[in-house]
Amino acid sequence: MFPSTLRAFRSSIRQQGRFTVCCARDLLGVGLVALLLLGLGVVSQVHAQADAPVDFNREIRPLLNEHCVSCHGGVKQAADISFVYRDQALTVIEPGDPAASYFLDRVMAEDSDERMPPAEHGRALNEHEIDLLRRWIAEGAEWGSHWAFVPPEKVELPVDAAADWSRSRLDHFILARLRQVGLEPTPAATPERWLRRVSLDLIGLPPSPEERAAFLDAVHRDGEAAYEAEVDRLLDSPAFGERWASVWLDAMRYADSRGLGLDGRRTIWKYRDWVIRAFNQDMPYDQFTIRQLAGDLLSEPTLDDLVATASIRLTQTNEEGGTDDEEFRVEAVIDRVSTTWQTWQGLSFGCVQCHAHPYDPIRHEEYYQFMAFFNNTADCDLDSDQPTVRVPLDDSQATQAVELDRQIQRLEWQEWELANRIAEGESTWHALTNIAVSTDNGTHVQVAQSPSVSEYQTVGTVAKDTTVTFEGDLPDDFRQLTAVRFTGLPVDSLKALRDSEWGFVISHLQLELLPGTEAKAGTDAWIKLDIARVVADEPEPILDPQQSLNPKSSQGFGAYSRIHFPRSASFILERPIDLAPGTRLRVALSQKINALGAFPLVAHRGQIAVSNAPDFSHWWSAPDRRAARQVLDKLVRQRSQIASVDIPIAQERYSPLARPTHVFDRGGFLSKTELVTAKTPAFLPPVIGSNLMGEAAHSVTPVNRLDLARWLVAPENPLTSRVMVNRLWAAMFGAGIVETQEDFGSSGANPTHPRLLDDLAVRFRTEMGWHPKALLREMALSSTYRQSSEVSAEKLALDPQNQLLSRGSRRRLSAETIRDQALALSGLLSSEQFGPPVYPPIPDGVWQPFQSSDKWKTAGADDADRYRRTIYTYTKRSIPFPLMASFDAPSREFCSVRRLPSNTPLQALMTMNDTTFVEAAQALAVRMLNDEDRLEAQLSFGLSLVTGREPQEQELAELAALYQQSVDLSWPTNEAGDGDAEVETPAKPLADPNQAAMVIVAGVLLNLDEVLSR
Repeated sequence: MFPSTLRAFRSSIRQQGRFTVCCARDLLGVGLVALLLLGLGVVSQVHAQADAPVDFNREIRPLLNEHCVSCHGGVKQAADISFVYRDQALTVIEPGDPAASYFLDRVMAEDSDERMPPAEHGRALNEHEIDLLRRWIAEGAEWGSHWAFVPPEKVELPVDAAADWSRSRLDHFILARLRQVGLEPTPAATPERWLRRVSLDLIGLPPSPEERAAFLDAVHRDGEAAYEAEVDRLLDSPAFGERWASVWLDAMRYADSRGLGLDGRRTIWKYRDWVIRAFNQDMPYDQFTIRQLAGDLLSEPTLDDLVATASIRLTQTNEEGGTDDEEFRVEAVIDRVSTTWQTWQGLSFGCVQCHAHPYDPIRHEEYYQFMAFFNNTADCDLDSDQPTVRVPLDDSQATQAVELDRQIQRLEWQEWELANRIAEGESTWHALTNIAVSTDNGTHVQVAQSPSVSEYQTVGTVAKDTTVTFEGDLPDDFRQLTAVRFTGLPVDSLKALRDSEWGFVISHLQLELLPGTEAKAGTDAWIKLDIARVVADEPEPILDPQQSLNPKSSQGFGAYSRIHFPRSASFILERPIDLAPGTRLRVALSQKINALGAFPLVAHRGQIAVSNAPDFSHWWSAPDRRAARQVLDKLVRQRSQIASVDIPIAQERYSPLARPTHVFDRGGFLSKTELVTAKTPAFLPPVIGSNLMGEAAHSVTPVNRLDLARWLVAPENPLTSRVMVNRLWAAMFGAGIVETQEDFGSSGANPTHPRLLDDLAVRFRTEMGWHPKALLREMALSSTYRQSSEVSAEKLALDPQNQLLSRGSRRRLSAETIRDQALALSGLLSSEQFGPPVYPPIPDGVWQPFQSSDKWKTAGADDADRYRRTIYTYTKRSIPFPLMASFDAPSREFCSVRRLPSNTPLQALMTMNDTTFVEAAQALAVRMLNDEDRLEAQLSFGLSLVTGREPQEQELAELAALYQQSVDLSWPTNEAGDGDAEVETPAKPLADPNQAAMVIVAGVLLNLDEVLSR
C-alpha cells in the first residue's frame, strides 16, 4: 500500500540525518512527486528491491534519452556513438564488466571537462542513476526493445481482482491496478447518468425522453440485460457511424477543399460517406485498413474499394499559378507517409525525412524505403483531381455502375493489349529522311537525323500553345502507311530518372501526305489522313489519348505532368495508305496545356517514326474487333446515363513507368542520393512466410501498397492493434491507456495499464475479429465505464488526472457533439444522412475565400440541410467552421489523432450567441411551452430533457426566478448572417414576453456545464 511506502521513505530520510528544517519544503515536494509517480506506476516497487534486475526499458532507456541522445542519438552521433542503436553503444560499453566500460568512466569523471554529460547539456547523473547504469552493465547490458515494438500477448487475469465487481475482462486489470495504490472503484453511476454518457459516447447524441423512460423501465424489469440491450441498440443506430467517422476523419485530414494556395473545392464527400457506412457496418479494422491504403490493388475492386482509397488523396494540393508541381507532389507523398505512421502505427515518422529518428531505431534511409510504397500513385499536384472514379449520386445504381465499369475496363484492356503488342515491335518502326521542323510561334527547334531516328529538340524558352510541325520523306521501300508513332523524351534522359522534367500533352495531332508525284511537280497538294485510334504506352492514362484526335480538345496523349522516361503513342490510320516513291509526311503536333498557368506542357524532344505493318490495319478492321468496339460504345453510353460524381482515388502507375525513389539528403527533394526500393523499417518484425516483406520477398517480387496494408494488419505487427485499441479507449474514457496517442515511441508516455493494453490488442485482433463494435461494447458494459464521476479528496490526491480510472471520466463534449446535441434537444436536428456538404449559418465576415466563386450558400429556415449533423458541414481548411475552431477541432491540414481541449471565452460566446444556438434556444423554448401548461412543469421538462435526469427543487426554483426576471425584457430580433447570402430564420421575433423569457431560460439550459459535459 502506498501510505506505508511513503512512511518508510520519510523514516529512511530521517535516519540518514538529512531531514532538517531548511530542506523540509524540498522533501515535501519530493514526497508529492513520489506520490504522483507511484500512483501512476512510473516509479515501481523495484526501488525497494535493490537486488531486482535492472529493467532497461523502464530504468535505463529514459536515462539515456534524457542525458545522452541529444549528442549521441539518431540526429547527432558525436564520436560516431549513438545510444539509440545497441551496436554503436557497445563500442563504449563492455557487457558484464563495468570497470572496463569507457561509458562509465566518462559519466563518473571528476573533471568537469571530461564528465558526461557536459555541464552545458545538463546536470551530472546522481549516485542512484550511476548505480543503475553500473548494475545494468554488470548484468550484461541487455538491450531490450521498446515495449511498443514487441508483439503483444494475451495475459493472465490478475489474481487479486474481485470478480464480484468486474463485469468484463478489462475490469480485472483496472481493479488490480487501483488496489496497488490503495484505491477502490467508485460506485456505479445511476442508470440515467450512464444512459446519457453511453449515448453521447456511442452515437454523439443525447437520449430522448422516450428512450430514457424505456431504458429505466427495462432496468427495473430486466436488470443487467437492459444495459446490454441498450448498448446493442446504440451500436445498431445509423447515428453510430456519424459519431465515430469524425474520429477517423481527423486522422485522415478529411476536408472538402484542397488546402494550399487558393484552397479550392474538392469533391470528395463520397469518401466521408464511405467511412460512416464502414463504421455502421462494423467493417473489420483489417479490411478497413486494406481498402483505404490499397483498395485499387485488390482483385476486381468494387466501387467502394476505389472510393476508400480517397483517404490517400486527402493530402493538400497547391493549384496556385507558378508553383512546382513535383515539389508539392513530393510533399503530398511525404504527408501520406507521416499520416500512415501516425494513424496506424502511432509513431512520429516525419523527422526521419531529414535524419535518423532522435529516440527510436529508425534510420534515415528507411524513411525513403517506406516512401517508395506511396511514390508511384498516378496523381500529381495540378488543378485537376485526376485520377478519379465516377460514383453514382444514387446509391441504388452503384451495382449497375460497377458492372458496366468492369465490362468497359475489360474490353478496353483487350483493345489496348492487342494493339500495344503490335506497337512494341522494334522492327515495326522506321525513321523519316530529309526532315524539317518548324513552329507557329517563337519557340525554336533544331533537327537531329540518323538512319534510325528522326528527332527534333527545342532550343531556349518554349512558348505556350506551341504547334510543332514535323516533315520528312517516307522510306523508299514503303508501299503503304498504316501507323505513325510519336515519342516524347526528356531533354536529359539520365538526369530525368532522378529529377523529372515537365512533361507534355499532344492536344491534337494531324497527319498529311504529299504524294511523290505532287512533290516532283512542285505543288503543295497535301492530303489529310484519317486517324482511327491512338494507342498509348500505358493502359490507363490520366488523360484520354483519343482526345488527341479532337482539334478542339486541350487534352490528349502525353506525359502528364512529369516525364522520367521516353513516352510514345501510336496513331493508327483508318485504312492503309498506298504510297508512291518520294512521298512526304507532315505531322502537326498541337500542344495547348499550360500547367498551373506558367509551365507549357510541350515536348522538348520528339521523335517521329512510321510503320507499314499490316497488323495495324488487320487489328482495326477485323470483324470481331469492330463488334467488340460497338459493344464498348454501347456500354459507355449506358454508363454515361447514370448521374455520377467524380471522386479522387489512388491509382498505381503502370509498372514500366514507375517512378524511381531516392534518399533525399537532409530531406530536400532536389538533393537526391542513393536509389532505394520499397521496404519496411528493420526495427519492426517482417511478416514471416507471407512473401510480403523481408529480404527473400524483395528478391522475388517488388512490393506495393497492398503488401504494405497487409503488413500493417499482420499478427506480427506489434503496433496496429495497440494503436487502434488505445484510440477507441481514449474516445470512451477521455484519455488513452497511452496518453500520447500520437507517439507510442520511446519518447512518448508509458501505458498506465500495459498488461490491459496488450490483452485488449490481442483479443481485438483474434477473438473480436478486428470488429470495433465488439470492443466498444465491452468497454461500454464494463464496471469501469459505469462508475460515477464523483471524486473524493483521496482519489483526487492519488489519481488527480483519473489515469487509473478510479472513477468515471468527465470531460467537455467534442465540437460536433455540442452542436448536434443542441439541435437534438431543440427538436431541430435532421436525420438525413450522406450527400454533398451542407452550409449552416456562419457569422458575417467569416467567409472570405481566395476564390470568389467559392460561395457559402446558407441553407434557409425551411431547408433540412440547415440542421444536418455537423459531420456533413462543408470543411474548408483555410476557413474552418467557427464552432469547430472554437472547440479545438483540427483544421484538417495534417493528420491529427488527438484533440487537446482548451477553455476560452470564445466557447461560451459561441454557445450563447451563434445563430445555430440561438435558433436551438428558440425551438427548445417552444418545445417546453408546448409540452405542459404550468410553468413548473415546463421548466421541469426542459431541465430533465437537457440533463437526462430528474431535476431538483432548488434547480427549478432558480430557473423560475430567472424566468420571472426575464418576463419584462424585450426580445431582440435575430439578425444572423453568412456574409454571402440573405439568411432566413426559423422563428420570428417573439412579441409575447412569456415566450421571450422562456427563450432566455432555454439558452441557459443549453449552456449548463452539465449539458456541455458528459
